[in-house]
Amino acid sequence: MQPFAEAAIQQCPYCGEEVEVDVDPIGASTERYIEDCPVCCRPWAVHVSREEYAVNVLLGREDD
Repeated sequence: MQPFAEAAIQQCPYCGEEVEVDVDPIGASTERYIEDCPVCCRPWAVHVSREEYAVNVLLGREDD
C-alpha cells in the first residue's frame, strides 16, 4: 500500500495566490525540488522537511 500525499496550502512567492502543494509524507528528512505554480507558471523552490509526526513545506522563488 502506497502512502497518500499530504496537501499543504501555501502562497505563491510570485503571484501571491494560495496554492495546494502535494507532498509525500514519507521520504528523506529534507528535500528541495522545483515545481511550477499552477496559476502563474513561474518556478518555485519547494523545501520539504519531515519530522516524526509532521511534514513542513515552504515555497521560495526559484531565482533566489
